[in-house]
Amino acid sequence: MSDDKQSAKEALPPYDPSQPHLLKPHLRRFLPQPGKQPDGTQVLCLADPLRLHKQQMVVPAQAMPILAQFQGQQTVDEVSEKFQIPLENLQNLVMALEVHCMLWGPTFTEMEAQKKRQIDELGYLPRGAAFMLGEDGEAMRAQLGTWLEQAEDPELEVTPAGLVVPHLDYHRGWPLYAAGYKAWTESARPDRVIVLGTNHHGIGDGVVGTRWNWETPLGMTTPDLDLMGEFSDRLGAGLIADQLDHVPEHSIQLHLPWIQHLFGDVPVSGFLIPDPLQPMIADDGNRTSVNEFVTACRDSIESLGGTTYFVASSDLSHVGPQFGEPEPIDDARREAVEMHDRQMLGHFLSGDAESFVSAIGAHDNSTHWCSVGNMSTLLRVLDGPRELELLDYRQAYDDSNHWLVSASTCAVI
Repeated sequence: MSDDKQSAKEALPPYDPSQPHLLKPHLRRFLPQPGKQPDGTQVLCLADPLRLHKQQMVVPAQAMPILAQFQGQQTVDEVSEKFQIPLENLQNLVMALEVHCMLWGPTFTEMEAQKKRQIDELGYLPRGAAFMLGEDGEAMRAQLGTWLEQAEDPELEVTPAGLVVPHLDYHRGWPLYAAGYKAWTESARPDRVIVLGTNHHGIGDGVVGTRWNWETPLGMTTPDLDLMGEFSDRLGAGLIADQLDHVPEHSIQLHLPWIQHLFGDVPVSGFLIPDPLQPMIADDGNRTSVNEFVTACRDSIESLGGTTYFVASSDLSHVGPQFGEPEPIDDARREAVEMHDRQMLGHFLSGDAESFVSAIGAHDNSTHWCSVGNMSTLLRVLDGPRELELLDYRQAYDDSNHWLVSASTCAVI
């Protein structure tokens, strides 16, 4: 493993069962990354999306079923007895998780606050997916320009107010990005661009905005202070309570260079939209619901005036063994996914957000569309007589038939 990862075998503080979060540990969300030690031992890296600790924790791969027990319901003693694991070993595992800020509790809360203070001092988020093509801004401009030149003209009579564009990596998804942004190449610079993303790895269960800027190879984004001021007046601090969720989130970052390439220093804001099929954990007023966001967004835009463009950063189906399905992808599965996708896109293109969400829900989102939230929110914010057009649809998949991700580009006129 690399030097920035460490095992759970280092010296640890003593286990203290008098602390409730250690007595019944509750593991935070992490990104499991399989790997091997030099001797061939299978291990699992517990990558923290928020990057609260300077090092990532590594555990033996067989520890995964044990980690799954840490949901805040069982004591360490109960898990030890259940799995017949020496209590001391399990206590050491819990303390390693605690040191790495992987447990809900006071250590996490303190480190979360510290991370927020660090970014507040900088004023912008750490570098992320916007640097997928490297740090050279001129090279990136040239590449984006080439892709836009290669894209077909959508021949739309009216400039779209909104685009649905994927958040696939550029190498697989550039034809879809270019198909969408081509529709804006001849348009006048808007007064603002709002990007609606997907909260893949964050903790917020409501809409999550941020007051921080983003950095890209083309420079720092321009904050939309006027719009965020309007939102603050209407929604309060709940909109940015979980803004650390933007640290690892690629769905907004991947669109920023395209927007900068077309419109320069146009003010940009980004919001992570939750899945409408999953209710908020606690509607206690401490977070922003989608309904509240939609109303505030409409009212804020009306108050500010000018031209607003929207981007819904949306991938569609995620199928195959990598996403928990038992069978490899074959031609029949690819065709079935495309048929399903086009049926669901038909509901979206009708312009009826409720019908679209209901159609996805009727199938229990069987192919794991990941961006129903921002697509339906786009329709709701741009409510009214609208023409919607599908510009492109594609599937990306690997040679081993282990995964397939589909995506589309749509225009809301």
